[in-house]
Amino acid sequence: MDIAIGLPTLHPDPELSIAVWARRAEEGGFSSLGVIDRVVYDNYECLTALAVAAGATSRIRLTSCVLVAPLRANHALFAKSAATLDRLSGGRLVLGLAPGPREDDYASGDVDFRHRGKLLDALVEQAVRQWDGRGDGVGPAPATPGGPPLLFGGTSEATLRRMTAHGIGWIGPAAGVAVFRAFVPAVRQAWQEANRAGTPRLVATANFALGPDAEPRLRGSILDYYSFAAGPYAQRSLAAGLTTPQEVARELAAYAEAGCDELILLPNGGGLEQVDLLADAVQSSSRGS
Repeated sequence: MDIAIGLPTLHPDPELSIAVWARRAEEGGFSSLGVIDRVVYDNYECLTALAVAAGATSRIRLTSCVLVAPLRANHALFAKSAATLDRLSGGRLVLGLAPGPREDDYASGDVDFRHRGKLLDALVEQAVRQWDGRGDGVGPAPATPGGPPLLFGGTSEATLRRMTAHGIGWIGPAAGVAVFRAFVPAVRQAWQEANRAGTPRLVATANFALGPDAEPRLRGSILDYYSFAAGPYAQRSLAAGLTTPQEVARELAAYAEAGCDELILLPNGGGLEQVDLLADAVQSSSRGS
């Protein structure tokens, strides 16, 4: 199982360099850099943050986890932006896409929240055409033939439909391994019924904070981020958060056992030391297994 780390893009510290973090993560052996996407929140824009990370690195993948794609109302421009980032990074972009649950993100840009599923379908259709060279001359061509690999988030029938039509797999929420494990059979069944070759890529996300004051940092971050959600959802996300090397090791083993291909661990506060602390926890887990 690949182990990835998120970029520190929520409530960003101007003294904490995205480029330095990205280089440290690459040197630490992480498989990908993940980024969360929101509009009505204090965070860096997803594709911009990944572009900065791309310029500072040469090997590590760049993954949106997930991009609230329907908010990009100009579908041709979105496809152009993604193709540009994929090409400039040498084909390292992986796009996790989902409609997103936040109505205020849509209202802020006057995008119809009620039709977000249809908007996502239209965006993906436009992007795939454009990346295949059928976009009425809109370039550039992405480095990855056919465009960046697509992962789809959510646990609906629409998620499965999008995944089997256009994706390489599914990306799960940071809600614990039980939630991930419960949806995997549906993903695999949909893939098989669609007669897709091979197996779907299964990607999971989890929140972490390590070091001194890890628990209050994680709690404050998660409750703030999920303040829009119902209490049980926020509490479930909080309960799934990781604050010790032992918890990291436990979850790595659990996700691997559940068939996860890549686990993206998202930081919650702290500084550059979080990269090193997580790398140490991962290495200790490998030595103990």
